[in-house]
Amino acid sequence: MGSTTTETQTITAENVIRLFPDVDTHLATSHRVPTSDADLQGYDEEQIRLMEEVCIVLDENDVPIGSASKKVCHLMTNINEGLLHRAFSVFLFDSKNRLLLQQRASEKITFPDMWTNTCCSHPLGVPGETGDELEAAVQGVRRAAQRKLDQELGIGVKGVPLDKFRFLTRIHYKAPSDGKWGEHEIDYILFIKADVDHTPNPNEVKDTRYVSEAELKAMFKNDSLKFTPWFKLICESMLFEWWEHLDQGLEKYTGESQIRRML
Repeated sequence: MGSTTTETQTITAENVIRLFPDVDTHLATSHRVPTSDADLQGYDEEQIRLMEEVCIVLDENDVPIGSASKKVCHLMTNINEGLLHRAFSVFLFDSKNRLLLQQRASEKITFPDMWTNTCCSHPLGVPGETGDELEAAVQGVRRAAQRKLDQELGIGVKGVPLDKFRFLTRIHYKAPSDGKWGEHEIDYILFIKADVDHTPNPNEVKDTRYVSEAELKAMFKNDSLKFTPWFKLICESMLFEWWEHLDQGLEKYTGESQIRRML
């Protein structure tokens, strides 16, 4: 497949607004997906509804430009032209330092049936989950993490207080899911250590599993298992080093201001 001329352009507000009229420069708005939308025919009704959520559209320095629907942000035709949005990945560890993994439900439109970290989603373009400066953005992502841990895994807010989420870094990556859908995100990495009860939402999560470092490495050697690309990127770069310092010395890895480019 030939590359487009826009793939290497600098991502700026001007370029994004010119290329993507679907991006709304007012963040807190509704993006109703038409019921007759051909791109979404044949998918699960609840997952289609979630495609109406408003993601935060960014320039390449993680500065919000506006918002666009989850559908618009995840179409590969848009991603290949430079459309970029904000995301987060939660890594929840129990008191035995085991990491809670989830297997994404078959109903998911992107990356169905793949194993990944505890919770992966997006802060929305709504008050409380946005932010221009890093500190405000991190707090918005923490609120989004609480919301999605509850919605996907039935983990209540009291079990995962905002101040217990530790922000490590941001990764900028791009990954196709299939020919139509994919991801292009600046992904905030959050660690939290908590013993929680969880009741997975079957429309979101097919299975869950607590694993040690050794057990996760063994899973990667099992060819029958598939993993999300962002999870593999994080595991292959820094996860195991971070994990070793979970109880002592993690401070030197937290609050990183530079964006890690993994393109």
